[in-house]
Amino acid sequence: MKILAISDVPSKALWDYGTREHLEGIDLILSCGDLPQKYLEYLTNFTAAPILYVHGNHDGSYRENEPGGCICVDDSVYVWKGLRIMGLGGSIRYNNREDSFQYTEREMRRRVRKLWRKAHHVGGIDLLLTHSPAAGLNDSTDHAHKGFACFNDLMDEYEPQWFVHGHVHLNYDAKLPRVCTRGKTTVINATERYVFEIPDPDPVIQHHPIWKRWFDVK
Repeated sequence: MKILAISDVPSKALWDYGTREHLEGIDLILSCGDLPQKYLEYLTNFTAAPILYVHGNHDGSYRENEPGGCICVDDSVYVWKGLRIMGLGGSIRYNNREDSFQYTEREMRRRVRKLWRKAHHVGGIDLLLTHSPAAGLNDSTDHAHKGFACFNDLMDEYEPQWFVHGHVHLNYDAKLPRVCTRGKTTVINATERYVFEIPDPDPVIQHHPIWKRWFDVK
């Protein structure tokens, strides 16, 4: 399965020219947020691949008009052809704007808690899709680009094979990696665009034993 991850910065290669050629062979598109609504809708004209997205902190306009032809997986566990995806958009709260998707650490942890039963029902998650990075993992020192500590807890608890995020542009810091690992999880910064391949998931989902709920003991 070939996946295109996009975030934050519209790709000229996808928007200005050769869109169909660049999307050829792509099975799934994952948007990590902060992209114009029209950009996502434009991509739907050139591919049959579903576009799944979470909200970025600057996607306040989505509240009135979500991107047409795309699927919002924010605050859900979405299964596509056996691939189990947990979506958690937004960034750390850094100002008091109510028209943006911003959350305190406590608020994000509460959102995670609400998804526990859904994740258990499908036997876990394979891919964590967020806008923000995890705390201490490719995040930044300024408050607006600080990551969430509970994302580290999620990786420890569920051990997803992939964690795809945006928010921290690669040009913010030359030392930021595009791809790294944490435990059993491959972490991908999707800024602009990044293509990666994964084995085809087994569409027959196996249920796992109930995990200890880390949020009950924090």
